[in-house]
Amino acid sequence: MTGVRPLELLAERGSDLLVRVAGVACSDRELPWMADKLAELVVRSARTLTFCDVYVLDDEERVLEWRGEPVPLGEGEVGWVAAHGRARTHPDGRGAAIPVHADGIVIAVVDVRSAGPCPPDDVALVTALAGLFGPVLSSCRRLRTAREREHAAERFAERAVEAQEAERSRLSREIHDGIAQRLASLGFHLSAAERALPEHHPEGLAQIMMARRLCELAAAETRAAIGGLRPPVLDDLGLSAALATLAREAGDGPGPLDVTVTVEGELEDELPDHVQTALYRIAQEAVGNCLRHASANRVDLLLEHSSDRVRLRVADDGVGFSMGDVLARGGRGRRPDSYGLRGMRERAELLGGRVAVTSRPGVGTTVEAIIPIPGRRS
Repeated sequence: MTGVRPLELLAERGSDLLVRVAGVACSDRELPWMADKLAELVVRSARTLTFCDVYVLDDEERVLEWRGEPVPLGEGEVGWVAAHGRARTHPDGRGAAIPVHADGIVIAVVDVRSAGPCPPDDVALVTALAGLFGPVLSSCRRLRTAREREHAAERFAERAVEAQEAERSRLSREIHDGIAQRLASLGFHLSAAERALPEHHPEGLAQIMMARRLCELAAAETRAAIGGLRPPVLDDLGLSAALATLAREAGDGPGPLDVTVTVEGELEDELPDHVQTALYRIAQEAVGNCLRHASANRVDLLLEHSSDRVRLRVADDGVGFSMGDVLARGGRGRRPDSYGLRGMRERAELLGGRVAVTSRPGVGTTVEAIIPIPGRRS
């Protein structure tokens, strides 16, 4: 099994084999799909081999992964080959385990079997193919590592946002049940003191009235703080009803504005609180921009649930704007975060989603947010 020249040996089997090798090597670099395709290629290319598995070493170099249970490094025929870097014939003579090297280390093992004694020329062929598999599987492992790191970063961001929203919700409840209730009680007692104070104490009455106004101002600021931390309407009604309330409040404004909400699809489980909050805030910002800038007559909100994501679409028929003017630094003196676009995008991106904004002068504006459902990414 030594001294094999892979390309020469493969060429002896016909040019169609080299074409098949190139076709698999240039296909999708996903594991374990690629490992299965390479295993199929081995069986199709050999004369007597009836079975093949390709075991790929994990990133921590502790186990070999394949369709079945992972094989610890050093255990069994396959584990021994991976640990020692040398090919090994099975004791019954009906197959062999052959290492795949890349960058000076073993990254995989090709394990083949045949119905009878395995001919040396088939073992030589598999050894030659294993030499070509090295760069392909190495590329697959690097891609897998990069994607796992990307997903880990997304999960970390999701957990950070989830923890942040949980803390905001806790603070909101504490303020509502503590400070807000005490201010309401203080206002009640001030009203009682005002009624009980004799009319011939105008200075005392004036001080009580001043205290009542300060109490009302503090209560309003407290309600605003609660709404900023965690919209109470989400806790009370849920996302769909909260969007309907947002639409109703926008439609009750000073201008004639028709706001509609459409909800499509159903979810097996309720969306996590931090996802609901992100979608509500994006809708709130988009509708607020419409009220402030669009001069629109109609706004349509669409909330669409699918198996692995949620889509929010806010479209108006307003005056629109030039995307270049808003997004280009210095365009017409505007900053890149004009109209809160940056804030909406950052909310979605922290959850592994995205926000797309399209607009043209005289055509209107559409804001579309797509956020994956945690644990259900496709």
